[in-house]
This record gives sequence, structure tokens and C-alpha cells, in this order.
Amino acid sequence: MANYSEIQIKSYRGTYSVHFIENPFELIKNYDENTIFVLDEKVESLYFEEFKNSIGDRSVLRITASEDNKNFKKMEGYIDQLLVFGIRRDKKLVAIGGGITQDITCFLASTLFRGVFWEFFPTTLLAQADSCIGSKSSINYGNVKNLLGTFCPPNKVHVSVSFLRTLEQKEIQSGIGEMIKVHFLNDYMTFKSLADEFERISNWDVLEKFLYDSLLYKKKFIEVDEFDRGIRNVMNYGHTFGHAIESATNFGVPHGIAVTIGMDMANRFSYQKGWLEKELFESSKECLEQNYRDFKNVDINRDTFFSAISKDKKNVDGKLALIIPYKNNKIEKVLFENNAEFKDFCNNFFEGLDA
Repeated sequence: MANYSEIQIKSYRGTYSVHFIENPFELIKNYDENTIFVLDEKVESLYFEEFKNSIGDRSVLRITASEDNKNFKKMEGYIDQLLVFGIRRDKKLVAIGGGITQDITCFLASTLFRGVFWEFFPTTLLAQADSCIGSKSSINYGNVKNLLGTFCPPNKVHVSVSFLRTLEQKEIQSGIGEMIKVHFLNDYMTFKSLADEFERISNWDVLEKFLYDSLLYKKKFIEVDEFDRGIRNVMNYGHTFGHAIESATNFGVPHGIAVTIGMDMANRFSYQKGWLEKELFESSKECLEQNYRDFKNVDINRDTFFSAISKDKKNVDGKLALIIPYKNNKIEKVLFENNAEFKDFCNNFFEGLDA
């Protein structure tokens, strides 16, 4: 493990830090009795002895990290359990898990008593390289993904790549998808640096380096637009298509891989409109296709896809808000009619995946 400097993130609640650690369980052991852990059950099962020795008999809210359990209806049960544990404003929630555990904990921390302190040990690459900073919580309402949410930054983030060694390959690819996104957004040269190393990115030292850089690049966006009203919108590059793909596959495609496909769709859409340069389109396509290669033949329900994309929360006055490379290859939010021409584009893209 390389010795990476602590990253300081400015937010409306003050500055919080991200630091890279080697042994998370030594740190977990040192929390006091005012801590309530919110723990992904799958992560607990993978490190059962370590958690048994580090958490001991302190309060633990165990979460099954699935999209169904990130639903608004589930929040009441979580709150009831936290009340049993004696949650108060002077207690702290410590989330240990991936993005779903983070979303649930952040939402609870921001609403209980109008805000309690929380910290985060992200255990997936997707969470470590992207979602752990930026303040957002997002939970599902009914069948609509991420319809509800708040802004509540953690007080600290503790990143240990040791957690990544138990991830499935698709979870690594999911995290890499968001890393590709933020490197592309930063500038072409940082994207090219990742694309050129793509064959070696499964090497832990290489992966950790791009993970660290991803947080530095994202930091630049979230510090100037924490509440997602302006430039931070570009962080949703690939997400309009990606979220709809998740819905249309009943979340069978992991988030970051769906976003990878979504970026490829956004780039092709822009290229066909004459905005994205051919060289950049072709070089990005090669890298993106490598990352979603194992999901090219996935069954995407077209009706569900078009229904989901029409309900995207970024849409304005019935028009689709697509985050795409626009003029001069700059990523921007552009409004389009959800018409037959757009549907033909999507259907042609999906048919190309099956070819």
C-alpha cells in the first residue's frame, strides 16, 4: 500500500477528511460506546472473526444491501431499531459497506434529530472511488430509483483497499466505470492515462493510484457545487441511460457497469449529432466496451427502459435531460424530446450490443 496523503473536502458542514488506512479493524476497535455501527451483512460474513473481535458487543444495525432494502418503506424499521439502541444527537453512526449501506446511513443521519454525526468505511470500489465523497444520499421510492435524498457529508471517510480483495470481478468493473467517468470529466489526458493502463488496472497498486486520483478529480466538482445545481450536474454523465438500464434489467447490471454502458450511449448519441470528435469517440468506446464486455448480451426490457428514462429526476418539462459531450467535446446537460428519433437511437444501440 502506497502512502497517500489525507484528502480534505470542504462542505457546508465544515471540512471532512478521507484517509487511506491499511488495517480498518484496528480503527473500528477504538470507537467508544456512543457509536452505533450500520453494517452490511455480506461484509460481516466475509470478515466475521475480524468484526467479532473489533466491534464486540456494541450496537449494530445490520443491513442487507439490496435495492429493495434501500426503499423509503424500509426506513421506519431502521429507525425503530436505532431507537432501541438509544440513538441520540450525541451518538454517532458508523457505516461499513458499499453504496447502498452508505445511502441508508446518510439518509438516516441527515433526518434523525435533524442531523447526527456519521462516518464511513466504504468496502466496494464504487464507494471508495466515487460515492464516499459528495454528501449525497439517495433512496428509492416505489419502483423509482433514487427519487428521495438529502445532502449530509460524513465527518470522516476511512478507505482501505484491503476490503476490495473479496469483491467479485463485476463489482471491480462497476467501480472502474465511475473511475473512467471522472477521469473523462477531468480532461482528455487523465482519461487517456487510465485507458492506456486499463490492461493493468487489476493490479492493486495501479488500481489504488487511479482510485486516489478519482477522488481528487471529483473533489474539484463537489467543492464548488455541493448541492448539484450547476457544474456538478456533469457527474451524472452516463447516468440517465445507466439508471434506466438498471431498472430495465431489474438491477441485474451493477450500477457502475450500467453507467459505463450509459457513457458509451451518451458518446455515440453526441457523435451522431456531430458534437463529439471521432478520435475521442473511438478511443473512449474501446475502453468503455472493455469494462462492460461481460454484460453485452444482457436482456434489457425496452418498455421498462423507456418508462424509467422518462421519469428521470433530471428531466425538465417533459424533456429528457441528457449529460453528454456537447460542443467542443465539453460535457453538458442538454434537453431533448423523448420522441421516435430518440427511441430509434436507443433501440439501434441495444441491437448493436447483441450483435
